[in-house]
Amino acid sequence: MSVRFRMPGERHVEAVTDAGFTLAAGECLALVGESGCGKSVLASALLGLLPGTAETAGSARLADGLDLLAADEATLARTVRGRRVGLVPQSPAAHLTPVRTIRSHLEETVRELAGPSEPSGPSGARTPGTGRRARRARLRAAAEAAATRAAFPASHLDHHPHELSGGLAQRAATALALVGDAPLLLADEPTTGLDRDLVHRTVDELRAHTREAGRALLMITHDLAAAERIADTVAVMYAGRIVETAPAAVFFGPVGPRHPYARGLLDALPERAFAPIPGAPPELGALPPGCAFADRCAQADKTCRTRRPPLVEGVACHHA
Repeated sequence: MSVRFRMPGERHVEAVTDAGFTLAAGECLALVGESGCGKSVLASALLGLLPGTAETAGSARLADGLDLLAADEATLARTVRGRRVGLVPQSPAAHLTPVRTIRSHLEETVRELAGPSEPSGPSGARTPGTGRRARRARLRAAAEAAATRAAFPASHLDHHPHELSGGLAQRAATALALVGDAPLLLADEPTTGLDRDLVHRTVDELRAHTREAGRALLMITHDLAAAERIADTVAVMYAGRIVETAPAAVFFGPVGPRHPYARGLLDALPERAFAPIPGAPPELGALPPGCAFADRCAQADKTCRTRRPPLVEGVACHHA
């Protein structure tokens, strides 16, 4: 799939270019890379959440063949979002309505996704009072069950978003994403701003949800330690392209990644070489004709600067 944005003056920003991967039930793929490389744009494209200036190409198919990029808004809204594809958004506290409690958020989500019906009386006639009470009780129980699945404390369900810590806001967002039991979960930077203990708890909960229920998880992150803890496969994104895909055991193991950028990401970790990659990623609106990483790569030569390397056997590098 590819995504670009129309800009004034007939210009375009190539936010995602020819990104491709497969993700099976029970598996987690970690999409890693520096900020601004197109990871969140890719996730938004899968759910039809891009602005009107966006143009998508390619396909993104669910197991039954539904193409998310070709689906219309009605299909996405009624049958995909929350039901078949769940989303843990980036900066969850900013996505929660400030004047409503977490319980209210959860009950509304249960009502929209599960649609509990109002029961009838013994004769088949509606019993409005009893029906409303029963429906309210079911909503309350379902909301509390969703909170429990995300380890969100029941004592905080009647709190407002501003009364929550970053970790609790994250758990509230995760609970909302789990309500619909979607077979695919997109978690966009779910550990941003959390301390290391909360990072571990969050990714462990997401991993358990994936393994135990046979669901698929696409985790978008720049936290390589979290990726190592949770992922089966790692895809590295740079300047809108996936430049390497590898099993997590290989990527984080003695062999390590093959692309110079991916190796640089690992070497920048404090527990490794603690050596940052020099320079900065190129502007997505002015990508070079060759390898986008060439200006930051010690191995770059004339070929790298003039010809874009294709993704072959999991790596896009002329010298791999």
